[in-house]
Amino acid sequence: MIKRTTLADIAKAANVSMMTVSRAINNKPGLSDDLRQRILDLVDEMGYRPNTFARGLATQQTTTVGLVVPDNTNPFFAQIARGVEDAAFENLYSIFLVNTNEDAARETAALETLWQKGIDGVILCSSRQSEEALEYQVQRFPAIVLVNRELKEPHANLITINVNDQRSAQRVLQHFLDLDRKQIAYIGGPINSFSNQRRLEGYKTGLRFAEIPFDPQLVESTQPTTEGGREAAAVLLQRRPDVNAIFAYNDLVAVGAMQVCQEFGKKVPEDVAIIGVDDIPLATIIRPQLTTMHVALTNIGRLAMRALIDIITGEGGSAAFQIEPELFIRDSA
Repeated sequence: MIKRTTLADIAKAANVSMMTVSRAINNKPGLSDDLRQRILDLVDEMGYRPNTFARGLATQQTTTVGLVVPDNTNPFFAQIARGVEDAAFENLYSIFLVNTNEDAARETAALETLWQKGIDGVILCSSRQSEEALEYQVQRFPAIVLVNRELKEPHANLITINVNDQRSAQRVLQHFLDLDRKQIAYIGGPINSFSNQRRLEGYKTGLRFAEIPFDPQLVESTQPTTEGGREAAAVLLQRRPDVNAIFAYNDLVAVGAMQVCQEFGKKVPEDVAIIGVDDIPLATIIRPQLTTMHVALTNIGRLAMRALIDIITGEGGSAAFQIEPELFIRDSA
């Protein structure tokens, strides 16, 4: 086993006290420039790395945070996770990534485990918790960032990051109307998804502005996967074969809907126009390429991690960020 270089090893090699080495490493005053540089050179030569566990005992911080997502195979959350991890690496933080499989009970268990580990904070994406349960979790952790969720009351340790889902849905409806499509279906996500609820409200608002009556037969909920999109689209087209536009909860659902349309002998976009949300890489790979509401997902992840660090270090406080998506028009609508 290779012996780990300790602070005492550096102090012995430099013929100084451990306190002096610590002052040099942490850029504290009281040392000459020459002595500080000599110690730092020894740190590099001897491969010294701080013991984060010991440092955590002294500072009450672990430089470790949790990232909780409903589905780590979904490119939406995978890209957010990439942004979180990049920002964490740049700031010398480690990440516990936990997948809850769209299960509120599993999410609760994951948060309990992270809390027991004494992590510095948590980034919780698209939480499926009830409002009351989420309030409880926010009060437990020293710092928390909610992505795609918000609470009624602000908390000093809480930052929220939300996509403007209602405006996004209204923009989609307007584009369909510009294409003279009026039999517009909405394939929504999980019932307990707050993004889904906001998009449904935006869908209804868009219809209302266009003076088109809301028809519940044109709405179908599903899991946010390609297979979920296939199942929901099949139900919709059998129930309402006159559908000529589909607004999908996300790009995976949109791709599944596109496949079913083609299987039903309906051309996209000639017979049925389709628009998704998120602009994952798959959107430009499939044919026809998918029109979608673009969201800079990696940037959201980086923002979430930087905001969390600001709360942990006391450099930031409660804040609410709203991300405005942009319609990327391609071939499907």
